[in-house]
Amino acid sequence: MQNIKAIIFDAYGTLFDVNSAAEKCKDKIGDKWENFANYWRTTQLEYTWLRSLMNRHKDFWQVTEDSLDKSMKIFKIDSSMRNELLNLYKILSPFSEVPEVLKNLKKKNYKLAILSNGTPSLLNELVKSNNLENIFDDILSIEEVKIYKPDSKVYDIPVKKYKIEKNEFAYLSANTWDVSGAGNYGFNPVWVNRNNSIFDNLDYVPKYQIENLSKLIDIV
Repeated sequence: MQNIKAIIFDAYGTLFDVNSAAEKCKDKIGDKWENFANYWRTTQLEYTWLRSLMNRHKDFWQVTEDSLDKSMKIFKIDSSMRNELLNLYKILSPFSEVPEVLKNLKKKNYKLAILSNGTPSLLNELVKSNNLENIFDDILSIEEVKIYKPDSKVYDIPVKKYKIEKNEFAYLSANTWDVSGAGNYGFNPVWVNRNNSIFDNLDYVPKYQIENLSKLIDIV
């Protein structure tokens, strides 16, 4: 990958472990905590896509609440845990290699930014709670355009911000649909395949695939 000037990161599932909120409650939830966490995440994403298609936007925090409410009913989790799970979602844990990798990239003088479905306040709290606030040049949210990834208007945000060519961006995501969206848009996407998954058939095959962010240093 040559002539990269900016590295853009998805947040949820890429930098931060979306299952960590439920995992921290696994003593209360029991053995079903991981299935519950996966269902919550899947429902959350489905709601973003459906709302984009219906042109009925709600911000990511509202979508997170709505998807949690359904998931708790499906898995019969006591409603008294709702606030605890939501509060933990605001301070999700980063994957173990993330802080060191970001600090090393910062030394190389790339523009570093997050581009996420999350709201600005949610993302700022997440970054600050993990002591990463001095790493990123910008935290960019789909709330600027009021539509969710993988709509191309989302990927326009950093291009308009930095005024550099699409092929001068590296784009990191663990979500195949996000990688496809970014690749079809013209970025240089890197699929962070943490779970040895199969890539979706969405008219794009990523050139770069890594199992965690520590491998990024070898690419850019």
